[in-house]
Amino acid sequence: MRPFDISDKDPLTAIFLKNTPQYFDPEEVHDFHLYLSQHGDTYFTIIHDGNIVGGAGYYINSADNSGRITWIFFDPQTAGQGLGRKAVEHFISIFNTQPGIEKLVVTTSQLAWKFFQKFGYVLVRTEKDHWGKGLDLYLMERPNLL
Repeated sequence: MRPFDISDKDPLTAIFLKNTPQYFDPEEVHDFHLYLSQHGDTYFTIIHDGNIVGGAGYYINSADNSGRITWIFFDPQTAGQGLGRKAVEHFISIFNTQPGIEKLVVTTSQLAWKFFQKFGYVLVRTEKDHWGKGLDLYLMERPNLL
């Protein structure tokens, strides 16, 4: 993982689109670009075998004292290689160094929520078709275990 650089936007968008419409609604690409413009300083590009294969970010929400993992996705060809696990563990370690973070939050879908369960996240609520038709919101949280 390395910090996001603006030159990563096009390769990350291409990978994002490989995950559309299965994991993301086509309309979400605009939201992803907006996120990068506002939070690119806490977004990471994931490199494997010298190639950009995905991205993931985080931010700290002081309104509810939470650390949030956002926009995590990978080239489908890299599935099962442990890259998602490494990314989530990286962000949890960052959250553990930040005073005042009481809980960790992730918003995902019915397609990926079980992945986050492996890290102790529990399902708080769902919302049908939140991300787009057939893509439900799964809001998950866990306490920050400092």
